[in-house]
Amino acid sequence: MENQDEILILTDKYVLFRDICDLPQDRFIELDLGCGKGGFTAAMAAAFPDRIILAADIMLGRMRKVQKKVRQAGADNVRFLRTEARFLMAMCLPDQCLDRVHILCPDPWPKDRHRGHRLMSSDFFMPLNRVLKKGGIFHFATDDPEYMETVIHLTETSGLFERVSNEAIADVSGPEFRTEFEKDWIAMGKTVPHVAWRALKPEFTGMH
Repeated sequence: MENQDEILILTDKYVLFRDICDLPQDRFIELDLGCGKGGFTAAMAAAFPDRIILAADIMLGRMRKVQKKVRQAGADNVRFLRTEARFLMAMCLPDQCLDRVHILCPDPWPKDRHRGHRLMSSDFFMPLNRVLKKGGIFHFATDDPEYMETVIHLTETSGLFERVSNEAIADVSGPEFRTEFEKDWIAMGKTVPHVAWRALKPEFTGMH
């Protein structure tokens, strides 16, 4: 890991996340995974100064733009993470450290030959459940109906989440919280539905 202008660059070098990024247990912690151009991150940071917001994206150029937007919003409660999403969720973040994870308008990779690039696949839900606190919320949105149908099926057949009403994400449902991609789709006349699930924590018993 390197530190570049307050952007934590996570590499494959082994390091304990708590040694480079403090996540206090008494704070509400949210992750904007694939934060893109940063509109959603900046809006959350400004609206909820008592929370810690983790903004993560693979593209360093985007992270610099996110950082600029957050600073323009006058917020200082964001941790900037330049990292690959699967690596962050599977290897870096501690168990049960997040109250909510937002994955908004990810690339749906619509062509059949590109489906393997999708973030939301069956093997992603165990790491997602691992990093969420018990009862933590997974918030997803996409303009692609087929991708939404797939994600709903994968989430609800994983046995790790239960669907909840959008009251669980009501505090981030206003127009000021729309990502730049969502604003673009809405301007084109598309709808961008949002859904939410609560993380379940299966109880494992010893073998007899």
